[in-house]
Amino acid sequence: MNLILHITDIAFGGNGVARLDGKVFFVPFTAPGDVVRARIIRDKKKFAETQLLEILTPSPYRVAPPCTYFGKCGGCSYQHIAYEQQLEIKHRQVEQTLRRVGKFSAVPMRPIVPSSAPYHFRNRIRVHIENGVAGFYAHGSHALVPITHCEIAQPAVNEALHGIRQRPLHDGDYTLTGGTTGTYFSQTNDLVAAELLALVQREATPGHTHLIDAYCGAGFFAHALAPNYPQVTGIEENEHATTHARRVALENETYLTGDVANHLGTALAGHDISRTTLLLDPPALGLAPGVIGTILNALPADILYISCNPSTMARDLALLAPHYTLESVTPLDMFPQTAEIESLAVLRK
Repeated sequence: MNLILHITDIAFGGNGVARLDGKVFFVPFTAPGDVVRARIIRDKKKFAETQLLEILTPSPYRVAPPCTYFGKCGGCSYQHIAYEQQLEIKHRQVEQTLRRVGKFSAVPMRPIVPSSAPYHFRNRIRVHIENGVAGFYAHGSHALVPITHCEIAQPAVNEALHGIRQRPLHDGDYTLTGGTTGTYFSQTNDLVAAELLALVQREATPGHTHLIDAYCGAGFFAHALAPNYPQVTGIEENEHATTHARRVALENETYLTGDVANHLGTALAGHDISRTTLLLDPPALGLAPGVIGTILNALPADILYISCNPSTMARDLALLAPHYTLESVTPLDMFPQTAEIESLAVLRK
């Protein structure tokens, strides 16, 4: 069934939103203000997912995407939208999610931090090899889209991609970087990661004696903030990451390897809780119930919550909100051209 739809908003995940006869329709690769023809591909009671067939009236926010693979490759969602509008969309999505999921009546939003490089920012990409062909998965499927370059990757990463295409490799997934990388998580946008670190440093309360960096990775935040605290404790389940963190650690840094749920209680109990800052940077699934319970039993003075998923962040903040003031929420565009959003929420007891 084909429909004429007027796109009014963009949902988290990147799909355009249209409403018709009391039902919501999601249309990929559209922009607010588009009038489009779309075909229903999955019909539910209250919403339907559609395939974009034709743009009848283009949005004033539309721009020409520079990537020849855009619309086929599943990596980017917003190359067809002007960058300033991308920022507005992401800022609005974070606020709407905190209101809808977290039930916050008022959200103390701060301006979104843009990326100074909307393209050529990624310091690594993950490509798939099938039958000797390198590419990314297609939008909405695991069909391989062969690629020769990636517009959001740094030049050195594209050089690595060129190199991998010149030699025979076994089928599988390969992470390409412009240099060396560890076998642990690190931020993919160096420029915005530096902005995030500076923001965390500004929000950390002077005079606190203990910083706990949960889900610390290789100590990106903990090591940078260590000069400001008598004691820093990092918790991370990836042994390669904590090994690296210990290698460069200052004398006041301690890194624990294992599940945050198993170590956080001991770390919180060993210091003055009224002068403890808890930094949380969990995976997209957010905090496990056991971690939430440990935090609510101890109630550290400040919580700095970093998230790449507004929905799970909103859920977790709602559980913490009865004991804290949500002071600010700052989105950061760590992943331009994509539907991903990074945010920092600051809670004070």
